[in-house]
Amino acid sequence: MHSTSQLGLPLVMPAQAQMHVTVNETFVRLDAAVQMRFTRNTLRSPSSLSVEGECFLIPSDATAEWEGLVGQIAARSNGGWVYLVPSAGWTGWDAETATRLIFDGLVWSPEPQAASKSGASTLAEVVEFDHEIIAGPSNLTSFVVPANTQLLGVTGRVKSGIVGSALSGWRLGVEGADDRYGSGIGVSFNSYVLGMSGYPVTYYEDTPLKITAEGGNFGSGAVRFCAHLVTVRPPAPFL
Repeated sequence: MHSTSQLGLPLVMPAQAQMHVTVNETFVRLDAAVQMRFTRNTLRSPSSLSVEGECFLIPSDATAEWEGLVGQIAARSNGGWVYLVPSAGWTGWDAETATRLIFDGLVWSPEPQAASKSGASTLAEVVEFDHEIIAGPSNLTSFVVPANTQLLGVTGRVKSGIVGSALSGWRLGVEGADDRYGSGIGVSFNSYVLGMSGYPVTYYEDTPLKITAEGGNFGSGAVRFCAHLVTVRPPAPFL
């Protein structure tokens, strides 16, 4: 056996010359695989600006030296690259999206909160986005709650004080229920919203959030929102 079974770490062979080369590569692979952290998962080809120790998840549209290595992990080492081939069950932290990913044997995807052996899963995620207030009585966000998604609630924080004509506050919801996630919300810097769905609410088509002025009209301002979402996935297709 020339390498270990789980991580593919190279082993030193009897009477091998320059054993340090093999040992050092083993350390590099361990450093990449243990507490795995991907700097990016969208970089299509190797970057000369990468720093020692950075790890990249090779995407499906990879080119140049990474073409044909989809799903593998490229670790920057000594000016070159060391590649790790994942097995089903490997996990890693995606620093680009602040999510934990898991490899199912074919693709990397966000790690579910629960899963069945045939691939059905429940996935919870928090989508963060900033909204710049547009003058007028109400705004719709560019973010939309994806179709077939349950929205547990919406939280937010005013990052730039909201001003407007005779404005006393604002409310948050969707078309037809514009206060579902809060009303009388403050307009000053760092005011927050903590809006829970009163009961499980599922949106069956893409749905933007609606921000409505109270007492007057919006002028300007900015809010950072976080949408707390739950989605379900069916079992994998039969082959």
